[in-house]
Amino acid sequence: MQKVVFITGVSSGFGEKTAKLLAEKGYIVYGTVRKMSDEKQGIQHLQLDLTNPESIKLAVGEVLRKEGRIDVLINNAGMHTGGSIETMPIENARLQMDTNVMGLVYMLREVLPAMRKQQSGTIINFSSIGGLMGLPFQGFYSASKFAIEGLSEALRMELKQFNIKVIVINPGDFHTNNTANRRNYLGKTIDDPYAEQFSKTLSIIEKDENRGWSPEVLARKLVRIIGKKNPRSHYVIASMEQKLAVILKKMLPASLFMKILAPHYGIK
Repeated sequence: MQKVVFITGVSSGFGEKTAKLLAEKGYIVYGTVRKMSDEKQGIQHLQLDLTNPESIKLAVGEVLRKEGRIDVLINNAGMHTGGSIETMPIENARLQMDTNVMGLVYMLREVLPAMRKQQSGTIINFSSIGGLMGLPFQGFYSASKFAIEGLSEALRMELKQFNIKVIVINPGDFHTNNTANRRNYLGKTIDDPYAEQFSKTLSIIEKDENRGWSPEVLARKLVRIIGKKNPRSHYVIASMEQKLAVILKKMLPASLFMKILAPHYGIK
């Protein structure tokens, strides 16, 4: 039986590449987009806005009406803000959390009844390296990804009785549209105390991202994970340097780890 995959955010990046590879391997793939466009071969598009629970309900309902089941849910879509915690407009912070956290929650609450009925399913939640360590001037983004880590850990235990797997993906730096689409807020007045440091740190962040791997690297890895009978609960898909940073974060005192991480972002 062909497995039905529901993946959010397939207009570009990880979602687009993953959906394409899954379709080529014979999966039935439904992918969500904010604005409808020409569908890629083998991928059926659904319009969805993560901040609109009704659009999530309609999209999931359409898949269930057509297929009767959802075997794999990939919570890939999200958004990214940049700026200081103190001076970023609160509406940017709220949108960050509403999209990345509550949008994921709404998706889960629509899909899980069907998976429980099936007594099977796989949920893949996209976190980030920024969900394992707080990143300067990406505080709300990191907060949203930390939330996904904790939510997924709890969810994994709650769903064990229903034979539903929960997997978390932690990408490092990849060269995607995320860099261009990040909602950066740089204080527009000389009174913003973070303006100079944010500008310096942002240039480093963007340089790291632009030198990052192609999203197809992660897509190929994700397709292999979906095909595993017993996948791990976490996959850090990143450079060796970034994987080492994750290990050091777990091992070192917080004060020492900050002394290592801060200079990378130009913070003395």
